[in-house]
Amino acid sequence: MTAVVPPYGPAPADPDPGGAGATPEPGRGTPPYGLAPADLPAYVYDLAALDGHAAAVRATLPGIELYYAVKANPDPELLRVLARHVDGFEVSSAGELAHVRGLLPDVPTALGGPGKTEAELTADVTRLHVESPGELRRLLASGRRADVLLRVNLDVPVGGASLAMGGGATPFGMDPADVARCAAALEGQDRVRLRGVHAHLASGLAAAELLRLAGAVLEYARALGVTEVNLGGGMAVSYADPDDRFDWRSYGEGLARLRRPGEVLRIEPGRSLTAYCGRYVTRVLDVKRVHGELFAVVAGGTHHLRTPAAKGHSQPMAPLPPGGPVTIAGQLCTPKDVLARRAPVALAPGDVVEFTMAGAYAWNISHHGFLMHPPPSFRYLGRPSA
Repeated sequence: MTAVVPPYGPAPADPDPGGAGATPEPGRGTPPYGLAPADLPAYVYDLAALDGHAAAVRATLPGIELYYAVKANPDPELLRVLARHVDGFEVSSAGELAHVRGLLPDVPTALGGPGKTEAELTADVTRLHVESPGELRRLLASGRRADVLLRVNLDVPVGGASLAMGGGATPFGMDPADVARCAAALEGQDRVRLRGVHAHLASGLAAAELLRLAGAVLEYARALGVTEVNLGGGMAVSYADPDDRFDWRSYGEGLARLRRPGEVLRIEPGRSLTAYCGRYVTRVLDVKRVHGELFAVVAGGTHHLRTPAAKGHSQPMAPLPPGGPVTIAGQLCTPKDVLARRAPVALAPGDVVEFTMAGAYAWNISHHGFLMHPPPSFRYLGRPSA
């Protein structure tokens, strides 16, 4: 296990780890995965499960380039596993690029995201996603060589999305008129080479809706005269029903039908690759009833696992005895520090609670420094053989 040292010094020892002298039921207070009580809260990443899932996804996408969106989870151990199955990594900052290069110096990289700095615009990457005419002007003025995709924000309806980056006015990409002007600006020179378009329009979509959008993007790209298309990610992940998985097989078959000879199609999923391999394990510190509502306060909280606050859901959990309903809150001094609301489970001080689907947009997006609580520890299970 790799433990993280608290950035503000070691946490004081808990004189009453069971909470007010309470004694949990046998087994309910025993941490899983070989963790000790002092290790909690902890992130547990199942690398073998990630390896198997990534291999299965890869198998459904013959002829399609698969990049991983590092923003979903940049944990080095996860990146090393994913590197066995993906064609490259999509990064959104110089920091992410340096992180990936430090681990995997030869892996292909695509750099995207709005508001690029000079260092990011001129970085040595496989593909640079240009977000605006201003970015392109600065890139051309730099004199650097680059292979670029122009990010287009198509005015197409995006139905059922959990988060929309396109289909209307957003800070992401350009409308088709500006893309056309950028393409014209690239004519007559060979330093900045137009390779195609990028179009990540929405997140949280089922395969059928993603394929509908892919068809619209491909129709646009063909009219523009380019043959390389990055369709982004956006594959749906259901926290309400963890067994409701994205249909990779039908998506891969649909992309195969859409792709014409000579075209390069690339996707860059993030959450849908890593969400299922992570768990956040903690323990109950206190249970109380306030104005008739039952609350369980656990060690840690949304400063470790911000996903439920960011997405507005109750984080799924491993099975617990029935009871409740109980709202599971963290240690922060804010009513927004809630991991699950009105969960139908029985909890007592000292009980271990295991939140599932914590492998994406979890630790890395959380506000770690708020209140200066110590960070979690990390454990990695089942490292795949080389």
